[in-house]
Amino acid sequence: MPSREANPHEENSMSFLSSDVSECTFTWGGAGSDDITALSANSAHYQLLSELGKGFNNLSQVRMARHTPSRQLVAVKNTNLDECTEDELLQLMNEVLLSRLFRHPNLLTSRLVFSSCCQLWVLTPLMGYGSADSLLRTFFPDGMSESLIAYLLHGVLKALQYLHLMGYVHRGVKASHILLSGEGRVYLSGLHSVYSMMRDGKKVRTVFDMPHHSPALLPWLSPELLRQDLHGYGVKSDIYSLGIVVCELVSGRVPFQDMPPTQMLLQKLRGSHCCLLDVAPSPLGELGGLKVSRSGVDSGIGESVATGSLTHTATAERPQSPAPKNHSATLHNLVQLCLQQQPDCR
Repeated sequence: MPSREANPHEENSMSFLSSDVSECTFTWGGAGSDDITALSANSAHYQLLSELGKGFNNLSQVRMARHTPSRQLVAVKNTNLDECTEDELLQLMNEVLLSRLFRHPNLLTSRLVFSSCCQLWVLTPLMGYGSADSLLRTFFPDGMSESLIAYLLHGVLKALQYLHLMGYVHRGVKASHILLSGEGRVYLSGLHSVYSMMRDGKKVRTVFDMPHHSPALLPWLSPELLRQDLHGYGVKSDIYSLGIVVCELVSGRVPFQDMPPTQMLLQKLRGSHCCLLDVAPSPLGELGGLKVSRSGVDSGIGESVATGSLTHTATAERPQSPAPKNHSATLHNLVQLCLQQQPDCR
């Protein structure tokens, strides 16, 4: 079989992230406040604090909680099992089982799961800086810097590479599922949408399942996944979603989001895709101007979690950006590669 010819644009796009992207770590290295495996599985030991948001089609309530014996803060997702349908119960069970299977430092898994009466308790570390989506809405309304985007993408790509090597496709890559801990570690969440590509002990190239999702997820889904034809879709659908995420992080806006679902589907099937525009931005800030607040943080467990947890260290006003926002050719090439209509070209 002839080898694939090297693509200079592809090489530049990979260098935009780092030379370490190809490394895949299979050992678990939780430490510090990210490690909650030693906490007790007893609801009486947790003091529920502020509400962070909702998730799982608004069936789950996400709250910040304090483990009273250790005083450690965690994020708790409570789901009333009596209100779930059979399909929703299967999704919850699938997420819990996958959390036991996956072990990767850039993948947010449910470290501690137990039931109390009719409530399912899912505990994860509290994300000090919240989700990339909350950072955009609070501090970067006109988009992040390339260095910050590269840092976030590096962690996401490591998590995706691990999932793909394990034989799974994520199907839910979006900014609200990219989390940043207080220690600066990047996590990919949203395991409820993960789907196995293993059949009879072998990994297949394509699958045909349509994920259970809310309409709000449609802008990130790939054309081949939405098309639902005999060709199916594979792990490259996650790369398309990553391209949409890059556009989201660069501009602060989600492509296709303002379109009706039918128009969005037609645009994607016709091969229309977004590109980066070099424009002069509104005021920007950087993570160096933020500090972690423990009074209320976006855990990232939910689909969309309210923010208000991040505060400025020096001034209430964001610094002005004196120069136009010109994106590098490497970033343009990265987006172009990720959003190719043909999956094999991504």
